[in-house]
Amino acid sequence: MKKITIAIDGFSSTGKSTIAKQLARELEYIYVDTGAMYRAVTLYAMRKNYINTDNFFVNQLVEDLDKIELTFVYNEKEGYAEMYLNGENVEKEIRTMEVSDFVSKVAAVPEVRYQLVKQQQKMGKGKGVVMDGRDIGTVVFPKAELKLFMTASPEKRAIRRYKELLDKGEKVKYEEVLRNIQNRDYIDSHREDSPLKKAEGAIPIDNSDMGLKEQFERILSLAKRIINA
Repeated sequence: MKKITIAIDGFSSTGKSTIAKQLARELEYIYVDTGAMYRAVTLYAMRKNYINTDNFFVNQLVEDLDKIELTFVYNEKEGYAEMYLNGENVEKEIRTMEVSDFVSKVAAVPEVRYQLVKQQQKMGKGKGVVMDGRDIGTVVFPKAELKLFMTASPEKRAIRRYKELLDKGEKVKYEEVLRNIQNRDYIDSHREDSPLKKAEGAIPIDNSDMGLKEQFERILSLAKRIINA
C-alpha cells in the first residue's frame, strides 16, 4: 500500500490536531503537530522574557534559535508524541492561554518559520505523515497528495477551547478565549510570511456543526480513496 502526505491547515481550535492524531493512528502514519513546535519556541521566548505584554525582543529570539532543540517523544500511555524543548517535556505548559496569547506573534517571525519549516520538511521526507498547522499545504508540503483546510465559526471554536481549558483546570473566561481566537485569526491571516490561507487544491472542511465521528469518517474516506487509487 502506497504512503501519502496529508497536510491539514486551518484556523486555531478547529480540531486539526485531534483529526490528525486519529488519521495517523488509523493509517499507522507519523503525526507531526507543527503548532506545538511554534508553541515551544514561544514558551522559550517567554521564559527568557523576550516576549511579554509590553515588548517583543525579536532579534534576541532569532539569535537564540540555534539553542532551541525541539523533539517529539512518543508517550505510549497517552498514545501520541509529546513536545520536548531542550530535553524537557513541555506538552502541558505549551497549551496554556499564556502561550496562546503570544504564539501567533512568534510564528510571524520569518526566521522562526524558516527554521521550523526546514525541520518539518525533514520529518515528512519519507511520506506516510500527517502534519497539521497553518502553512503545511502552502509552504511545507505544497505537493501533498491530500490537503485539507479546517474552519469553523469563531464562536463555536471559542466554546470548544473554553471547555477544553476548564477541563484542564485553567481559570478562564469565555470572552477572553473568544478574543484570543479572533486576534490569532487576524495575525495568522495577515502576516507577511506564509499567511494562513487555503492551499490550492485543498478540500475545505467546515466543522461548525459536524460531529467528530462524522468528520473523521469523511476525511478517512478521502485519504483511503487517494491511497488506493
